[in-house]
Amino acid sequence: MILITGATGSIGLELCKLLAQSNIKARAMCRKEAHLAQFIEMGLEAVIGDFDNPESLKKAMQGCKRLFLLTTAPNQLKHYKIGIDIAIETNVKHIVKISAADANIQSDVLWAKENAQGDHYLRSKNIGWTILKPTGFMQNFLEAKRGIAKGILQSINPNGSIACIDIRDIALVARVVLTEENHNGAMYFLTGSEMVSYKDAAEKLSKAFGYNIKNVIVSSDDMRNRLEAVGVENWRVDSIIAQEVVKNGFSVDVTGEVKRLTGQTPISFEQFAKDYEKQFEVNEQ
Repeated sequence: MILITGATGSIGLELCKLLAQSNIKARAMCRKEAHLAQFIEMGLEAVIGDFDNPESLKKAMQGCKRLFLLTTAPNQLKHYKIGIDIAIETNVKHIVKISAADANIQSDVLWAKENAQGDHYLRSKNIGWTILKPTGFMQNFLEAKRGIAKGILQSINPNGSIACIDIRDIALVARVVLTEENHNGAMYFLTGSEMVSYKDAAEKLSKAFGYNIKNVIVSSDDMRNRLEAVGVENWRVDSIIAQEVVKNGFSVDVTGEVKRLTGQTPISFEQFAKDYEKQFEVNEQ
C-alpha cells in the first residue's frame, strides 16, 4: 500500500489518477472529509490526515510500505520532519519526497531552504528514500493569467529562463519510483525538454491562444503588487521576488531524467498551453 500525502494538490491529484488507472493499491490522505469521495470513486482508499495532528498521520500510514511525501510552505520543514518520523515509527519502508531543483540551505527562497533542510533530514534517517527535485512548474504561469488575458506577461528580468516542467510529468515520474525497487538513495532533477524565458513563454502562449502577448519587464515592487492583487500568499511573494537564480538567468540545465525514467518525452510548453487554455480564461465580474 502507498500513502499519498498532498493528494488534493496539483501533483498529488495527478499521481492518484495514475495509480488508480494502473490498479495500484494506494491511499489518498486528505485534511477534509469532503475531499474523500473523489478518491474513493477512483478506486483508491481515502483517509483523513493532517501533519498538525500526528495521531491522524499514524492512522493514515498504518499498513503502508511506501510514502509519497509532499508538504507546502510556510510550515514545510516542520511537516516534513513529522511525516518522516511517523513513517519510521509505523514501519514504512520507503519515502519518495518531493523537493525542488533550487533547494539550498543558504537560500533566501523559503521553499528552497526548507526543502534542502528536509532532504538532509530524510537522508540522515534509517529508511529507504528517493528525492525528486523538479524545476519550476509550467502551471505556475496560471498565476499570471489576468495579465496574460490583457496581452501582458510580466517578469523582473529579461534574462531569466528555466527548464520548466509540467506537473503531470512529475506525477508520472513519482508513479514509476513508487512502484519500482531500484531507486533507493537516488536524487532526480526533473526538467522539461527546453529552457524557456519569459519572452519565449509569451510567444508560445500568443501562438496557442491566438492573440498577442508581450513580455513586459517590471520592478520588484510592481511584481509584488501584481502577485498580491491576485491573492498569492505573502511568503510565496517574498520567495518569488528573492529567487535570484531565475532572475539572473541561471537555473538547472535540461536533464533527460523524465524520458529516462518514464520512457516518455516531457510535455512541451506548447502542449501545456493547449491543454490549459480554458484555465487561462478570466471571467471578469
